[in-house]
Amino acid sequence: MADPKQKMWYVLHTYSGYENSVKDNLESRAKSMGMEDYIFQAVVPEEEETEIKNGKTKTEMKKTFPGYVLVEMVMSDESWFVVRNTPGVTGFVGSHGAGSKPAPLLPEEVEHILNGMQQAKPNYELDFEKGETVKIMDGAFAGLEGKVTHLDQEHGKVKVEVDMFGRLTETELDYHNLQKA
Repeated sequence: MADPKQKMWYVLHTYSGYENSVKDNLESRAKSMGMEDYIFQAVVPEEEETEIKNGKTKTEMKKTFPGYVLVEMVMSDESWFVVRNTPGVTGFVGSHGAGSKPAPLLPEEVEHILNGMQQAKPNYELDFEKGETVKIMDGAFAGLEGKVTHLDQEHGKVKVEVDMFGRLTETELDYHNLQKA
């Protein structure tokens, strides 16, 4: 049995689009070849991406690193051979070829990748442009028109300059409260 203290994370290069099948193949080969004490888990780094377009929310999983799979394992000649010869695996990242063993990921790199898989960030598709005239549909300024002065794609916010009592006033609004004038 391998010393669990020696288990490290390694990056495998795969054919793009075959990441999940490589993960499944690797896990089944580890069981069938009696390597569960050396090959612990395989992970396809993915993030849940929420896209909001025209007021509709769509959520899907997107691969963080297309063409790559992470594997937690104890590096030995046997485990290296099993992983390297798994269908769909083209090689280890960090291996210099000629049978050399690859370099493992640093613990902080693994933590960053695995934590990133748990955070979903909405992606706002703002179909407005700076200087464009828009109509405010909701809130305190409902019914007024103004010019777009700033777009915050990351947070779905739009700054609009409106004419209030003969004076230009800038206000920040959610993009879905606006429509093109």
